[in-house]
Amino acid sequence: MTESHQLNERERRAWYGFLTMQEDLRRHMNRQLLRDTGLSLTDYAILSSLSQHPDGSLRMFELRELLRWEKTRVTHQISRMISRGLVERRPCAEDNRGNHVALTEEGHKAITKATPLHVDDVRRVFLDVVSPRQLDTLAALSEAVLGNLEEEASGD
Repeated sequence: MTESHQLNERERRAWYGFLTMQEDLRRHMNRQLLRDTGLSLTDYAILSSLSQHPDGSLRMFELRELLRWEKTRVTHQISRMISRGLVERRPCAEDNRGNHVALTEEGHKAITKATPLHVDDVRRVFLDVVSPRQLDTLAALSEAVLGNLEEEASGD
Protein backbone atom coordinates (compact mmCIF):
# COMPACT_ATOMS: atom_id res chain seq x y z
CA MET A 1 0.00 0.00 0.00
CA THR A 2 1.24 3.46 -0.87
CA GLU A 3 1.94 5.72 2.13
CA SER A 4 1.11 9.05 0.50
CA HIS A 5 -1.27 11.58 2.02
CA GLN A 6 -2.00 12.99 -1.43
CA LEU A 7 -3.91 11.48 -4.33
CA ASN A 8 -2.07 11.46 -7.63
CA GLU A 9 -3.92 12.65 -10.74
CA ARG A 10 -5.06 9.15 -11.73
CA GLU A 11 -6.35 8.41 -8.21
CA ARG A 12 -8.04 11.81 -7.95
CA ARG A 13 -9.76 11.36 -11.32
CA ALA A 14 -11.04 7.90 -10.36
CA TRP A 15 -12.08 8.78 -6.81
CA TYR A 16 -13.80 12.10 -7.51
CA GLY A 17 -15.30 10.76 -10.72
CA PHE A 18 -16.81 7.89 -8.76
CA LEU A 19 -18.20 10.21 -6.05
CA THR A 20 -19.64 12.65 -8.60
CA MET A 21 -21.18 9.86 -10.67
CA GLN A 22 -22.75 8.30 -7.59
CA GLU A 23 -24.30 11.58 -6.42
CA ASP A 24 -25.49 12.60 -9.88
CA LEU A 25 -27.03 9.17 -10.49
CA ARG A 26 -28.87 9.27 -7.17
CA ARG A 27 -30.16 12.78 -7.84
CA HIS A 28 -31.27 11.83 -11.36
CA MET A 29 -32.96 8.60 -10.22
CA ASN A 30 -34.73 10.43 -7.40
CA ARG A 31 -36.04 13.15 -9.74
CA GLN A 32 -37.23 10.61 -12.31
CA LEU A 33 -39.01 8.45 -9.75
CA LEU A 34 -40.68 11.45 -8.12
CA ARG A 35 -41.81 12.78 -11.50
CA ASP A 36 -43.02 9.43 -12.84
CA THR A 37 -44.43 7.77 -9.70
CA GLY A 38 -44.46 10.16 -6.75
CA LEU A 39 -41.96 7.92 -4.94
CA SER A 40 -38.54 9.04 -3.81
CA LEU A 41 -35.50 6.85 -4.34
CA THR A 42 -35.60 6.17 -0.59
CA ASP A 43 -39.25 5.07 -0.83
CA TYR A 44 -38.32 2.86 -3.76
CA ALA A 45 -35.44 1.22 -1.87
CA ILE A 46 -37.74 0.22 0.99
CA LEU A 47 -40.68 -0.88 -1.16
CA SER A 48 -38.39 -2.84 -3.47
CA SER A 49 -36.69 -4.59 -0.54
CA LEU A 50 -40.03 -5.54 0.99
CA SER A 51 -41.51 -6.70 -2.32
CA GLN A 52 -38.68 -9.20 -2.79
CA HIS A 53 -39.82 -11.19 0.24
CA PRO A 54 -42.71 -13.65 -0.10
CA ASP A 55 -44.92 -12.06 2.56
CA GLY A 56 -43.84 -8.50 1.68
CA SER A 57 -42.40 -7.86 5.14
CA LEU A 58 -39.13 -7.71 7.03
CA ARG A 59 -38.12 -7.10 10.61
CA MET A 60 -36.93 -3.52 11.10
CA PHE A 61 -33.36 -4.64 11.82
CA GLU A 62 -33.36 -6.87 8.71
CA LEU A 63 -34.47 -3.95 6.55
CA ARG A 64 -31.83 -1.70 8.13
CA GLU A 65 -29.08 -4.25 7.49
CA LEU A 66 -30.24 -4.92 3.94
CA LEU A 67 -30.27 -1.22 3.07
CA ARG A 68 -27.12 -0.48 5.13
CA TRP A 69 -28.82 2.52 6.73
CA GLU A 70 -28.63 3.95 10.22
CA LYS A 71 -31.45 2.99 12.59
CA THR A 72 -32.85 6.54 12.81
CA ARG A 73 -32.93 6.92 9.03
CA VAL A 74 -34.99 3.75 8.63
CA THR A 75 -37.29 4.65 11.52
CA HIS A 76 -38.03 8.15 10.20
CA GLN A 77 -38.51 6.97 6.62
CA ILE A 78 -40.87 4.18 7.69
CA SER A 79 -42.92 6.67 9.74
CA ARG A 80 -43.27 8.94 6.69
CA MET A 81 -44.27 5.99 4.50
CA ILE A 82 -46.83 4.76 7.06
CA SER A 83 -48.47 8.19 7.01
CA ARG A 84 -48.76 7.87 3.22
CA GLY A 85 -50.25 4.37 3.44
CA LEU A 86 -47.35 2.61 1.66
CA VAL A 87 -46.23 0.37 4.54
CA GLU A 88 -47.44 -0.66 7.96
CA ARG A 89 -45.85 -1.85 11.19
CA ARG A 90 -46.86 -5.23 12.49
CA PRO A 91 -45.95 -6.76 15.84
CA CYS A 92 -43.38 -9.52 15.68
CA ALA A 93 -44.68 -12.87 16.95
CA GLU A 94 -41.16 -14.15 17.70
CA ASP A 95 -40.09 -11.09 19.72
CA ASN A 96 -42.65 -8.77 21.32
CA ARG A 97 -40.05 -5.96 21.34
CA GLY A 98 -39.62 -6.12 17.56
CA ASN A 99 -41.71 -5.02 14.61
CA HIS A 100 -42.15 -6.09 11.04
CA VAL A 101 -42.51 -3.54 8.29
CA ALA A 102 -44.93 -4.74 5.64
CA LEU A 103 -46.17 -3.54 2.29
CA THR A 104 -49.74 -2.35 2.20
CA GLU A 105 -51.91 -2.85 -0.86
CA GLU A 106 -51.12 0.77 -1.79
CA GLY A 107 -47.38 0.11 -1.37
CA HIS A 108 -47.61 -3.00 -3.54
CA LYS A 109 -49.38 -1.05 -6.28
CA ALA A 110 -46.77 1.73 -6.06
CA ILE A 111 -43.76 -0.59 -6.39
CA THR A 112 -45.43 -2.58 -9.17
CA LYS A 113 -45.92 0.65 -11.14
CA ALA A 114 -42.47 2.09 -10.32
CA THR A 115 -40.25 -0.94 -10.99
CA PRO A 116 -40.45 -1.11 -14.81
CA LEU A 117 -40.05 2.68 -15.06
CA HIS A 118 -37.03 2.63 -12.73
CA VAL A 119 -35.41 -0.32 -14.49
CA ASP A 120 -35.87 1.39 -17.86
CA ASP A 121 -34.19 4.50 -16.46
CA VAL A 122 -31.31 2.47 -14.99
CA ARG A 123 -30.77 0.86 -18.39
CA ARG A 124 -30.95 4.16 -20.28
CA VAL A 125 -28.64 6.23 -18.08
CA PHE A 126 -26.26 3.55 -16.82
CA LEU A 127 -26.30 0.07 -18.36
CA ASP A 128 -26.68 1.14 -21.99
CA VAL A 129 -23.61 3.43 -21.85
CA VAL A 130 -21.13 0.88 -20.49
CA SER A 131 -19.73 -2.16 -22.23
CA PRO A 132 -20.15 -5.69 -20.85
CA ARG A 133 -16.45 -5.63 -19.96
CA GLN A 134 -16.85 -2.34 -18.05
CA LEU A 135 -19.85 -3.78 -16.24
CA ASP A 136 -17.85 -6.85 -15.20
CA THR A 137 -15.00 -4.58 -14.06
CA LEU A 138 -17.40 -2.47 -12.01
CA ALA A 139 -18.88 -5.58 -10.39
CA ALA A 140 -15.39 -6.89 -9.53
CA LEU A 141 -14.33 -3.48 -8.19
CA SER A 142 -17.45 -3.23 -6.03
CA GLU A 143 -16.92 -6.72 -4.64
CA ALA A 144 -13.25 -5.97 -3.84
CA VAL A 145 -14.03 -2.73 -2.01
CA LEU A 146 -16.97 -4.24 -0.14
CA GLY A 147 -14.81 -7.21 0.87
CA ASN A 148 -12.15 -4.85 2.15
CA LEU A 149 -14.71 -2.86 4.15
CA GLU A 150 -16.02 -6.09 5.67
CA GLU A 151 -12.50 -7.07 6.71
CA GLU A 152 -11.93 -3.60 8.20
CA ALA A 153 -15.18 -3.85 10.16
CA SER A 154 -14.35 -7.29 11.53
CA GLY A 155 -11.04 -5.91 12.81
CA ASP A 156 -12.81 -3.24 14.92
